[in-house]
Amino acid sequence: MRFTADFIAETYQLGAGPWAMTPVTRGALGQIWRFSGNGSSWAVLELLFGCDEEQVRREAALRQAAEDLGIASPRLFPNRHGAYVSHVTASSGGSYVKLYDWIDGAKADASDPGILDWFGRTMALLHTAGQGVSETPDSWYERCPQDVEWKALHKQVRQAGLPWAEELGRFSDTSAGELARWVTPADPGDLVTSHLDLQPQNVLVGRDGPVLLDWDNAGVTSAEREFARAVYVWSGGNHVDIDSARRLARAYRSAGGRAAITGPRSFSMLFATALNFVRVQAECAIDRSVTAAQREFASRQVVASLRGMPDLEVVSRLAALDAVR
Repeated sequence: MRFTADFIAETYQLGAGPWAMTPVTRGALGQIWRFSGNGSSWAVLELLFGCDEEQVRREAALRQAAEDLGIASPRLFPNRHGAYVSHVTASSGGSYVKLYDWIDGAKADASDPGILDWFGRTMALLHTAGQGVSETPDSWYERCPQDVEWKALHKQVRQAGLPWAEELGRFSDTSAGELARWVTPADPGDLVTSHLDLQPQNVLVGRDGPVLLDWDNAGVTSAEREFARAVYVWSGGNHVDIDSARRLARAYRSAGGRAAITGPRSFSMLFATALNFVRVQAECAIDRSVTAAQREFASRQVVASLRGMPDLEVVSRLAALDAVR
């Protein structure tokens, strides 16, 4: 931890303590802490790899627009200066932190028909709230490493002696290219501002119902491609449940969602994010400027991601469903 409980209390004007800071979970972007005292709790996100303050403003705006449409999510609190992200002083580590409501709840069960109905409606509402954009998607969602980049990365990983180097090499020689051929720029007429990380793990079911978490990636995307990625993820990924895919799509359409899967290229965002995630985690795993713990975390992420890459056969089955067209 590169900041103190006193820093959080002072920056967000939470009053005198005593305060406790407890680590909860580590994600790709940062560490979540539970900040508690005086009978209340908040979630603190410590950003481990810097911060795009414009991105945080997009997150705050979309979260508010979604709340206005009835989508429950943790509040993102401004600090005493009115900013939604706080920069820890260099003497205290120089990291960035954000403060949210603490949400108690159970993980969402993606096989629960009620949860699938809720999620389909929620995604449709998000796409409604995010219409009318003039920006373009980040390259993370529209571009992926090419063969020469994979070969260079594989060489660096092999030289570093990491145990998964040959697994990465086999992947870059086979599946990486097969998925990359479907990654293309999105149709400008299909763009919306949305959540961009709509996974079951980002939903908690609290006492008042489901709550959508983790808005850190909020930005511009293709509604069709976010819909396709969500259908794949929420219907079981490579262990697809066709009935779940149909139910989610029906709920989405019933709530006014207009996106449809038209073929494997609809899954461009799914493929691009999966490929780019492996790349950045592999780069982190060999980066001597980050901590050993961060390199170890990245290595685990690479291995898990390589073994869970989207299966083109499963994607083709989803693309052939009349229910998602």
